Amino acid sequence: MRAKEIINQLNTIDEHTKLEAKKGSAIDKSIMETINSFSNEPNLKGGLIVLGIEKENNSLFPSYVVTGVSDTDKLQSDIATQCASLFNIPIRPEVEVEKVGDKNIIKIKVEELSPEKKPLYFKNKGIPNGIYRRIGSTDQRCTEDDLPIFYANPLENYDASIIENSSIEDINEDSIDLYRKYIKKVKENAEELEFDNLELLYALNAIDKPNENCKLTLTGLLVFGKKISLRRILPMCRVDYIRVSGKEWVEDPEKRFESTLDMRGSLIELLPRAIATIADDLPKGFYLPEGELQSKTESGLPYKVLREAIVNAFIHRSYKVNSPIQIIRYSNRIEITNAGFSLKSIETIGEPGSLSRNPHIASIFHDTNLAETKGTGIKSMRKLLSKSQMLPPTFESSHSSNTFTLRLLLHHLINEHDHIWLSSFDEFQLNDEQKTALIFLREVGALDNQSYRQLTGVSSFQSTTDLRKMVNTAIIEQKGNSKKHTYYIPGKVFLASLEKDQKDYLSGELNPLSGNLDPLSGELNPLSGNLDPLSGNLPAELKERISTIGKRANPETMEQIIIDLCAINEYKLSELAKILNRRENYISDNYINKLMKEGKIGFSIPEVLNHPNQAYKTLKKK
Repeated sequence: MRAKEIINQLNTIDEHTKLEAKKGSAIDKSIMETINSFSNEPNLKGGLIVLGIEKENNSLFPSYVVTGVSDTDKLQSDIATQCASLFNIPIRPEVEVEKVGDKNIIKIKVEELSPEKKPLYFKNKGIPNGIYRRIGSTDQRCTEDDLPIFYANPLENYDASIIENSSIEDINEDSIDLYRKYIKKVKENAEELEFDNLELLYALNAIDKPNENCKLTLTGLLVFGKKISLRRILPMCRVDYIRVSGKEWVEDPEKRFESTLDMRGSLIELLPRAIATIADDLPKGFYLPEGELQSKTESGLPYKVLREAIVNAFIHRSYKVNSPIQIIRYSNRIEITNAGFSLKSIETIGEPGSLSRNPHIASIFHDTNLAETKGTGIKSMRKLLSKSQMLPPTFESSHSSNTFTLRLLLHHLINEHDHIWLSSFDEFQLNDEQKTALIFLREVGALDNQSYRQLTGVSSFQSTTDLRKMVNTAIIEQKGNSKKHTYYIPGKVFLASLEKDQKDYLSGELNPLSGNLDPLSGELNPLSGNLDPLSGNLPAELKERISTIGKRANPETMEQIIIDLCAINEYKLSELAKILNRRENYISDNYINKLMKEGKIGFSIPEVLNHPNQAYKTLKKK
C-alpha cells in the first residue's frame, strides 16, 4: 500500500490485525514484538508496520497524520540487524522508504512464516514466553495453551494424557450406556454399538489399552468417570451454579448468594443436569420435558443456545487449571466462565473452523450431536437468539487471567413498544445492526466498538462506519480520546426520542441515563461523584494504612491497599488516585495493570469495557 491508502485505512478503521502504525524514533521492543506476531499468527499471511505515521490526540475520530522519521538509513539497518539476531531464526522483512511531501515514512512488510519454521521466538526468552501472537490490533505473549497451533503434530493432546492412579474400576457404566443411547439416536446402525465396553473406550481414547489392566486417560475420567473417582483425582473439576439476587456480583459472603449448587459427575451425565438446573430458573415459557434434551418451547431462551453455551465450557476449558466451571444466574443474564482463554481470536469467534484444547472430548460431544458441528456453535447461538428476538451472546477472552466468559441476556430484544420507539429514527435510515445497538445502549447506557461487533457480527470496517454515522447525526455521542478508551453514550437525538416517547423518563429517579443510577444494576451508583469515597464505610484500620503510605510507598503495601479498597467498593481510576494521593497514570501504570494481569482485580462492567462508569473491583478467589 502507498501512504495515502494507509492513512485512509487508519482513519477509517484504525489499526487492525494486519496493520500497525508507530512513531518510529527507534527500533524498539514494541516493533520487534509486532514483527514476531505477524510472523507467527496462523492464516494471517503477515502484516504491515508503518513508521512515521501517528494519531493526532485531539481529534473526535482517529486522525492519523504523517510525522515522518529521521535517519532512515540507520533505522533500516537496525531493523535488519535485530531481525537477524534476536530471534531463533533470521527474519527478512521487506523494508521500503516512501517520501510523503517533505517527510519520509518506513514500511515494514512482514510475511507469515511457513508452518515448519514456526514458532518464531526471542532467543533470550525461549518458549513460550518469547512467542507472540497477533490478536486483534495487539501483540499477545503466548502461553502453553497456544503452542499446539504451531505444530502439525503436537507431542500429546492434554486430554489424552494418562491418569496414573486410575483403573477400569473408575469407569461409570451408566455413562457408557448413556453414550450408546445418544449414538443410537444419531445413527441407529453405528459401528460403535458393536464394540464391547473396553473396545469402545479404547476407540474413544478413554483408556490406554483395551484390557482390564488399562489406565484411564483424562478424556476417559472426565467423560465416563464415577463421581467418587472424579472427586478423588480431580477435586476441582465440577460445575458451580450460583444464583445471585439482582444484576451484580456482591462480594459480601453473607449476602452474595441467593442459592448455590455444586454439581459433579461425568461430563456426559452432567450436561442434562446442568441444563435442567438452569432451566428451572428461567422465565416462564421455557419448558424442558423430564429426562429429555429437547426443547418444547417457542419463546424464552432457546434450549440449543443454553446447551451449546454449557458444552462450549466443557470442551474448550483448560483442564490444566484447577478451578470449577462457574455458571452465575443474575436476574437479567447468565454468565458461564471457564478456565482457558479462547484459542481463536475474538474477531474470528463464530466463523467456521474450530481450535480445541481437548479434541477427544470435543469429538465425543460432536459425534453424539450434543454439540453443534465444529466451529458453528456461536453462529448457531446468534441465529437462534435473533429468531427469538433476543440479544446475541457476548463474550470476553482474557489471555492475562486465562479465562473465557460467555454471557446470555435473558430479556427479549424488541417488543411492540420498542418498534414504535425505533420508528422515531426512521429519517436516519438506520440498518438493523444500528437499531440493535440502540436497544443495547438503552439497556446498558454505553457502547463500544467491540460490543457493537459482538452484538451485530459485522466487520471492524462496518462497525466503525455505522457508529460514525450515528455520531454525525447526534444519535450517540463519542467519548474518550484514544482507540483503547473510546466509547459511546446517548446523544441529543437519542435522548430526545426517549423524552418524546415517555415524557417522564428523564425526570424520574429510575432513569439509568441520569448518572444517579448504575445502568446495569438499577441501584444507586456510588461512583457518581456525590459521595466522598473516604467518608463511607471504610474500616478504621484501612483509613489508617492509607494515611500513612507517604510519598514512597512500598509497592506490595500499595497493591494490598488497592485490593482491599476494591473489595469494599468499586472505584474508578480517578477516585483511587484521589484516595491514594497519586497521579492517575502512576496508579494505572504501576499497580492497576499489574493487578489486572494477575487476576486480583477486574472491571466492574466487563460487558462494555469503555463504559463511562467503568471501575475496578477485587475478584473472588477460586
